[in-house]
Amino acid sequence: MITTGVTGTGWRASITPWGAVEPWDGSPRLDWWVAADDRWHVPADEPSVRQVRVEGTPVTETRVRVPSGDVVQHVWTVPDRGGLTLVEVTNESTLPVAVAFGHRGVLTERPIPNAPIVGIELPEGAFVLPIGHAASTRVAIAHTPGASTLPGGLPGWQQVVRGWLTTAERASRLVLPETWAGHATEVVAQRCELALGAGLPTADDDPVGFAIGLGELVRMGESADPWLPELVEAVAALGPTPGWSADVALAAAGRVLLAADERRALGDLDRIVAGRTESPRPEAAPEGLARLAWVERALARRGALLPEGWPAGWLGQSWEAYGVPTIGASTVSLGVRWHGERPAVLWEQTGPPVTLSAFGWSSAEPTGETLWPAP
Repeated sequence: MITTGVTGTGWRASITPWGAVEPWDGSPRLDWWVAADDRWHVPADEPSVRQVRVEGTPVTETRVRVPSGDVVQHVWTVPDRGGLTLVEVTNESTLPVAVAFGHRGVLTERPIPNAPIVGIELPEGAFVLPIGHAASTRVAIAHTPGASTLPGGLPGWQQVVRGWLTTAERASRLVLPETWAGHATEVVAQRCELALGAGLPTADDDPVGFAIGLGELVRMGESADPWLPELVEAVAALGPTPGWSADVALAAAGRVLLAADERRALGDLDRIVAGRTESPRPEAAPEGLARLAWVERALARRGALLPEGWPAGWLGQSWEAYGVPTIGASTVSLGVRWHGERPAVLWEQTGPPVTLSAFGWSSAEPTGETLWPAP
């Protein structure tokens, strides 16, 4: 399930695949149902339900098909008034509908009606709100007691999406061809889960996932210092562990230690890495946090750009990548456009420049542009 909340606060909830909100503090789940002109539609059971993270963020969009179109729910969380999780339902169908919510412990834009609910058995306390064509209705779960009505002027879900993208893209920003758009979205999704404290395993349970996840948190701006004792445990477990995932986890640990200015620990890590045999990057994307490194390693491995060649479907496609790790604390940003059959490449390095290379070309300049050979 998808986690929602606000960084820096403790309230969290899970969003089910059909759009119900399940707070982690044990308070009641907020479910929803849609009454169309044919019948009641139960999102938890409807085969027509489709849900996405909007651009990979914790903002969800859940669609339910009714005879005359879609009813669309968005869920997002804002820090206003001590924290609010908003549930907005929009009627994109051509006929009026009604939406039922599972309990009255929510803030509403207008008083909750006491009209009886017919045609379906719902939990005690459920209530119904009508929604006209192209109209919306909104309720909110308050994270702290106090407010009794839903305040105006709250950030919309589009604004919250932009905020989450800013957070995730502190690590790197990837604007990739359509064949890899799903990978780029998954990178954002995993970083958002980490930022909400939901995606980081412990070093004991999963040292690979812990080291990679911590590396992403530090790249997004979190302090490394509180995590260093657990990172030491993870590195000790990773040293004798063979395989590509352990390789990239150790590289992530190195970036964390560098950010924390732990020079002695970095020296120990360098000796561990020097005693290993590097494994090739898997052909298929791995599950879990290792996918973040898998995507970025396709773009740069140390100073080698596109080290395994052009991914399938990329020829002739423009793309951009910002802040991809190379060596140490250095990163590279790339923009690729096409001049006929040849890719035109702009690059910019941050941190100490490294020698970049690709397809017989190389440069140690911090910025520049060039034409690579036609693939």
